[in-house]
Amino acid sequence: MKDSIHKYFQIGTIQWMSHPPADMDVLDSLKTICCDDFFDAVEVCRFMDDETRLKARNMLDQAHMKVCYGAQPRLLGPGLNPNDVDEAGRQKAEKTLLEAVDEAAYLGAGGIAFLAGKWEPKTKDLAYSQLLKTTGNVCAYAAQKGMMVELEVFDFDMDKAALIGPAPFAAKFAADMRSSFHNFGLLVDLSHFPTTYETSKFVVQTLRPYITHFHIGNAVVKKGCEAYGDQHPRFGFPESANDIPELLDFFRVLKEEGFFHAQDPYVLSFEVKPWKGEDGDLILAGTKRVINRAWAML
Repeated sequence: MKDSIHKYFQIGTIQWMSHPPADMDVLDSLKTICCDDFFDAVEVCRFMDDETRLKARNMLDQAHMKVCYGAQPRLLGPGLNPNDVDEAGRQKAEKTLLEAVDEAAYLGAGGIAFLAGKWEPKTKDLAYSQLLKTTGNVCAYAAQKGMMVELEVFDFDMDKAALIGPAPFAAKFAADMRSSFHNFGLLVDLSHFPTTYETSKFVVQTLRPYITHFHIGNAVVKKGCEAYGDQHPRFGFPESANDIPELLDFFRVLKEEGFFHAQDPYVLSFEVKPWKGEDGDLILAGTKRVINRAWAML
Protein backbone atom coordinates (compact mmCIF):
# COMPACT_ATOMS: atom_id res chain seq x y z
CA MET A 1 0.00 0.00 0.00
CA LYS A 2 1.24 3.47 -0.88
CA ASP A 3 -0.92 5.06 1.80
CA SER A 4 0.11 4.91 5.43
CA ILE A 5 -1.63 2.29 7.56
CA HIS A 6 -2.55 5.15 9.88
CA LYS A 7 -4.86 6.52 7.20
CA TYR A 8 -7.15 3.51 7.52
CA PHE A 9 -6.62 2.28 11.10
CA GLN A 10 -5.89 3.67 14.52
CA ILE A 11 -2.91 1.53 15.50
CA GLY A 12 -2.73 0.57 19.15
CA THR A 13 -1.26 -1.87 21.60
CA ILE A 14 -2.55 -3.61 24.71
CA GLN A 15 -0.60 -1.95 27.52
CA TRP A 16 -0.64 -4.80 30.03
CA MET A 17 0.50 -7.26 27.38
CA SER A 18 3.28 -5.10 25.92
CA HIS A 19 4.66 -4.36 29.38
CA PRO A 20 3.49 -6.98 31.90
CA PRO A 21 3.13 -5.58 35.43
CA ALA A 22 6.05 -7.65 36.67
CA ASP A 23 8.31 -6.05 34.07
CA MET A 24 7.40 -2.35 34.15
CA ASP A 25 5.40 0.15 36.19
CA VAL A 26 2.10 0.94 34.47
CA LEU A 27 2.73 4.69 34.27
CA ASP A 28 6.21 4.19 32.85
CA SER A 29 4.70 1.80 30.33
CA LEU A 30 1.97 4.27 29.36
CA LYS A 31 4.50 7.06 28.90
CA THR A 32 6.66 4.87 26.66
CA ILE A 33 3.64 4.04 24.50
CA CYS A 34 2.21 7.57 24.49
CA CYS A 35 5.56 9.07 23.42
CA ASP A 36 5.77 6.71 20.42
CA ASP A 37 3.90 8.29 17.53
CA PHE A 38 3.49 4.89 15.85
CA PHE A 39 0.59 4.46 18.25
CA ASP A 40 -2.69 6.24 17.76
CA ALA A 41 -4.44 4.21 20.45
CA VAL A 42 -3.72 2.32 23.63
CA GLU A 43 -5.79 -0.30 25.43
CA VAL A 44 -5.70 -0.14 29.21
CA CYS A 45 -7.29 -2.14 32.01
CA ARG A 46 -8.16 -1.62 35.65
CA PHE A 47 -6.05 0.77 37.72
CA MET A 48 -5.74 -0.26 41.33
CA ASP A 49 -5.68 3.18 42.97
CA ASP A 50 -7.16 6.62 42.35
CA GLU A 51 -3.84 8.47 42.14
CA THR A 52 -2.46 6.22 39.39
CA ARG A 53 -5.77 6.36 37.52
CA LEU A 54 -5.75 10.18 37.58
CA LYS A 55 -2.15 10.35 36.38
CA ALA A 56 -2.94 7.90 33.60
CA ARG A 57 -5.98 9.91 32.50
CA ASN A 58 -3.93 13.11 32.35
CA MET A 59 -1.15 11.38 30.40
CA LEU A 60 -3.56 9.90 27.86
CA ASP A 61 -5.29 13.24 27.39
CA GLN A 62 -2.04 15.14 26.86
CA ALA A 63 -0.80 12.57 24.33
CA HIS A 64 -4.02 12.83 22.26
CA MET A 65 -4.42 9.05 22.40
CA LYS A 66 -7.49 7.06 21.47
CA VAL A 67 -8.27 5.19 24.70
CA CYS A 68 -9.76 1.69 24.74
CA TYR A 69 -10.59 -0.26 27.87
CA GLY A 70 -10.13 -4.00 28.26
CA ALA A 71 -12.24 -5.54 31.01
CA GLN A 72 -10.89 -9.04 30.30
CA PRO A 73 -8.42 -8.98 33.25
CA ARG A 74 -11.27 -8.05 35.61
CA LEU A 75 -12.87 -11.38 34.74
CA LEU A 76 -9.88 -13.63 34.19
CA GLY A 77 -7.95 -12.60 37.31
CA PRO A 78 -10.59 -13.50 39.89
CA GLY A 79 -12.17 -16.19 37.70
CA LEU A 80 -15.49 -14.44 37.15
CA ASN A 81 -17.86 -15.75 34.48
CA PRO A 82 -20.47 -13.54 32.77
CA ASN A 83 -22.31 -16.66 31.61
CA ASP A 84 -22.14 -18.42 34.96
CA VAL A 85 -25.15 -20.70 35.33
CA ASP A 86 -25.08 -19.85 39.02
CA GLU A 87 -26.94 -16.54 39.21
CA ALA A 88 -24.87 -15.21 42.11
CA GLY A 89 -21.69 -15.84 40.12
CA ARG A 90 -23.16 -14.17 37.04
CA GLN A 91 -24.09 -11.12 39.07
CA LYS A 92 -20.53 -10.79 40.39
CA ALA A 93 -19.24 -10.75 36.82
CA GLU A 94 -21.86 -8.21 35.79
CA LYS A 95 -20.95 -5.97 38.73
CA THR A 96 -17.30 -5.73 37.74
CA LEU A 97 -18.27 -5.05 34.10
CA LEU A 98 -20.53 -2.18 35.19
CA GLU A 99 -17.63 -0.83 37.26
CA ALA A 100 -15.45 -1.18 34.17
CA VAL A 101 -17.85 1.04 32.21
CA ASP A 102 -17.48 3.75 34.88
CA GLU A 103 -13.68 3.50 34.92
CA ALA A 104 -13.51 3.51 31.13
CA ALA A 105 -15.66 6.65 31.00
CA TYR A 106 -13.38 8.36 33.53
CA LEU A 107 -10.32 7.53 31.43
CA GLY A 108 -11.93 8.86 28.25
CA ALA A 109 -12.57 5.51 26.58
CA GLY A 110 -15.54 5.09 24.27
CA GLY A 111 -16.47 1.68 25.60
CA ILE A 112 -15.26 -1.59 27.09
CA ALA A 113 -14.31 -5.00 25.76
CA PHE A 114 -14.72 -8.30 27.61
CA LEU A 115 -14.92 -12.04 26.96
CA ALA A 116 -17.37 -14.82 27.64
CA GLY A 117 -16.64 -17.33 30.36
CA LYS A 118 -16.11 -21.08 30.37
CA TRP A 119 -18.97 -23.38 29.56
CA GLU A 120 -20.08 -27.01 29.90
CA PRO A 121 -21.90 -28.99 27.18
CA LYS A 122 -24.82 -29.90 29.44
CA THR A 123 -25.57 -26.28 30.36
CA LYS A 124 -24.57 -24.52 27.14
CA ASP A 125 -28.06 -23.19 26.37
CA LEU A 126 -28.47 -21.83 29.89
CA ALA A 127 -25.00 -20.28 29.76
CA TYR A 128 -25.95 -18.59 26.48
CA SER A 129 -29.04 -17.09 28.11
CA GLN A 130 -26.96 -15.93 31.07
CA LEU A 131 -24.47 -14.24 28.75
CA LEU A 132 -27.30 -12.49 26.91
CA LYS A 133 -28.57 -11.22 30.26
CA THR A 134 -25.18 -9.94 31.42
CA THR A 135 -24.29 -8.34 28.10
CA GLY A 136 -27.71 -6.73 27.76
CA ASN A 137 -27.51 -5.18 31.22
CA VAL A 138 -24.01 -3.85 30.54
CA CYS A 139 -25.05 -2.50 27.13
CA ALA A 140 -28.06 -0.73 28.66
CA TYR A 141 -25.84 0.89 31.28
CA ALA A 142 -23.15 1.85 28.75
CA ALA A 143 -25.75 3.33 26.40
CA GLN A 144 -26.64 5.88 29.07
CA LYS A 145 -23.07 7.16 28.75
CA GLY A 146 -22.94 6.90 24.95
CA MET A 147 -20.48 4.02 25.13
CA MET A 148 -19.92 0.75 23.24
CA VAL A 149 -19.70 -2.78 24.60
CA GLU A 150 -17.56 -5.25 22.64
CA LEU A 151 -17.27 -8.99 23.12
CA GLU A 152 -13.93 -10.48 22.10
CA VAL A 153 -14.16 -13.81 20.26
CA PHE A 154 -11.97 -16.47 21.88
CA ASP A 155 -11.24 -20.16 21.49
CA PHE A 156 -13.95 -22.55 22.64
CA ASP A 157 -11.98 -25.71 23.47
CA MET A 158 -8.24 -25.01 23.57
CA ASP A 159 -7.19 -22.59 26.29
CA LYS A 160 -9.70 -20.00 27.47
CA ALA A 161 -12.51 -22.36 26.35
CA ALA A 162 -14.93 -19.43 26.24
CA LEU A 163 -18.57 -19.75 25.25
CA ILE A 164 -18.04 -17.35 22.30
CA GLY A 165 -16.65 -18.33 19.48
CA PRO A 166 -16.23 -19.95 17.05
CA ALA A 167 -17.23 -17.37 14.42
CA PRO A 168 -20.66 -18.79 13.45
CA PHE A 169 -21.71 -18.98 17.11
CA ALA A 170 -20.35 -15.47 17.69
CA ALA A 171 -22.45 -14.27 14.74
CA LYS A 172 -25.58 -15.80 16.29
CA PHE A 173 -24.86 -14.11 19.62
CA ALA A 174 -24.12 -10.76 17.99
CA ALA A 175 -27.35 -10.92 15.96
CA ASP A 176 -29.32 -11.61 19.13
CA MET A 177 -27.66 -8.69 20.89
CA ARG A 178 -28.00 -6.25 17.99
CA SER A 179 -31.74 -6.91 17.84
CA SER A 180 -31.99 -4.92 21.09
CA PHE A 181 -28.73 -2.99 21.49
CA HIS A 182 -27.07 -0.92 18.78
CA ASN A 183 -24.05 -0.26 21.00
CA PHE A 184 -22.87 -3.88 20.89
CA GLY A 185 -20.06 -5.15 18.67
CA LEU A 186 -17.50 -7.91 18.28
CA LEU A 187 -13.73 -7.69 18.69
CA VAL A 188 -11.86 -10.19 16.52
CA ASP A 189 -8.22 -11.14 17.03
CA LEU A 190 -5.94 -12.68 14.39
CA SER A 191 -4.13 -14.60 17.14
CA HIS A 192 -7.36 -16.42 17.97
CA PHE A 193 -8.12 -17.63 14.43
CA PRO A 194 -5.69 -20.57 14.67
CA THR A 195 -7.14 -21.48 18.09
CA THR A 196 -10.67 -21.72 16.61
CA TYR A 197 -9.42 -23.61 13.52
CA GLU A 198 -10.59 -20.80 11.22
CA THR A 199 -9.08 -18.50 8.59
CA SER A 200 -9.06 -14.72 8.34
CA LYS A 201 -11.41 -14.84 5.37
CA PHE A 202 -13.90 -17.11 7.12
CA VAL A 203 -13.96 -15.15 10.37
CA VAL A 204 -14.19 -11.69 8.82
CA GLN A 205 -16.81 -12.67 6.25
CA THR A 206 -18.88 -14.51 8.86
CA LEU A 207 -18.78 -11.68 11.40
CA ARG A 208 -18.62 -8.72 9.04
CA PRO A 209 -21.82 -6.88 10.14
CA TYR A 210 -20.84 -7.00 13.79
CA ILE A 211 -17.07 -6.29 13.89
CA THR A 212 -16.18 -3.00 15.59
CA HIS A 213 -12.57 -3.57 16.69
CA PHE A 214 -9.51 -5.60 15.65
CA HIS A 215 -6.56 -7.21 17.40
CA ILE A 216 -3.59 -8.89 15.75
CA GLY A 217 -1.13 -11.32 17.25
CA ASN A 218 0.21 -14.83 17.23
CA ALA A 219 -0.44 -18.25 18.78
CA VAL A 220 1.12 -21.67 19.09
CA VAL A 221 -1.43 -24.39 18.38
CA LYS A 222 0.86 -27.42 18.17
CA LYS A 223 0.39 -29.46 21.32
CA GLY A 224 3.51 -30.01 23.35
CA CYS A 225 5.23 -26.88 22.01
CA GLU A 226 6.30 -23.94 24.14
CA ALA A 227 3.70 -21.15 24.54
CA TYR A 228 0.89 -23.48 23.44
CA GLY A 229 -2.59 -21.98 23.55
CA ASP A 230 -3.73 -18.39 23.95
CA GLN A 231 -0.40 -16.97 25.10
CA HIS A 232 0.14 -14.21 22.50
CA PRO A 233 3.84 -14.77 21.75
CA ARG A 234 5.65 -12.52 19.29
CA PHE A 235 5.23 -12.95 15.55
CA GLY A 236 7.60 -15.61 14.26
CA PHE A 237 7.83 -17.41 17.60
CA PRO A 238 9.06 -21.02 17.17
CA GLU A 239 6.32 -23.41 15.95
CA SER A 240 3.76 -20.59 15.92
CA ALA A 241 0.94 -19.95 13.46
CA ASN A 242 1.29 -16.30 12.43
CA ASP A 243 4.00 -14.17 10.87
CA ILE A 244 4.23 -11.70 7.97
CA PRO A 245 2.37 -13.91 5.41
CA GLU A 246 -0.60 -14.46 7.72
CA LEU A 247 -0.79 -10.77 8.64
CA LEU A 248 -0.64 -9.84 4.94
CA ASP A 249 -3.52 -12.23 4.26
CA PHE A 250 -5.47 -10.62 7.12
CA PHE A 251 -4.90 -7.14 5.69
CA ARG A 252 -6.01 -8.32 2.24
CA VAL A 253 -9.23 -9.71 3.68
CA LEU A 254 -9.95 -6.47 5.57
CA LYS A 255 -9.41 -4.49 2.38
CA GLU A 256 -11.63 -6.78 0.30
CA GLU A 257 -14.38 -6.71 2.92
CA GLY A 258 -14.47 -2.92 3.12
CA PHE A 259 -12.84 -2.25 6.49
CA PHE A 260 -10.47 0.46 5.23
CA HIS A 261 -12.27 3.58 6.49
CA ALA A 262 -10.15 6.72 6.19
CA GLN A 263 -12.83 9.01 7.64
CA ASP A 264 -13.68 6.81 10.62
CA PRO A 265 -10.86 4.29 11.09
CA TYR A 266 -11.21 1.14 13.15
CA VAL A 267 -8.86 0.52 16.06
CA LEU A 268 -6.34 -2.20 15.21
CA SER A 269 -4.18 -3.11 18.18
CA PHE A 270 -1.49 -5.70 18.50
CA GLU A 271 -1.59 -8.08 21.41
CA VAL A 272 1.83 -9.60 21.86
CA LYS A 273 3.76 -10.15 25.04
CA PRO A 274 7.31 -11.09 25.98
CA TRP A 275 7.84 -14.76 26.73
CA LYS A 276 10.09 -15.95 29.58
CA GLY A 277 12.65 -13.20 29.90
CA GLU A 278 12.10 -11.54 26.53
CA ASP A 279 12.19 -7.74 26.46
CA GLY A 280 8.84 -6.00 25.95
CA ASP A 281 10.32 -3.03 24.10
CA LEU A 282 12.16 -5.32 21.68
CA ILE A 283 8.91 -7.21 21.07
CA LEU A 284 7.12 -3.91 20.37
CA ALA A 285 9.80 -2.94 17.86
CA GLY A 286 9.69 -6.35 16.19
CA THR A 287 5.91 -6.24 15.91
CA LYS A 288 6.05 -2.84 14.24
CA ARG A 289 8.51 -4.24 11.70
CA VAL A 290 6.14 -7.12 10.96
CA ILE A 291 3.24 -4.69 10.47
CA ASN A 292 5.29 -2.39 8.25
CA ARG A 293 6.46 -5.26 6.05
CA ALA A 294 3.02 -6.83 5.66
CA TRP A 295 1.48 -3.42 4.90
CA ALA A 296 4.19 -2.61 2.35
CA MET A 297 3.42 -5.89 0.53
CA LEU A 298 -0.31 -5.23 0.40
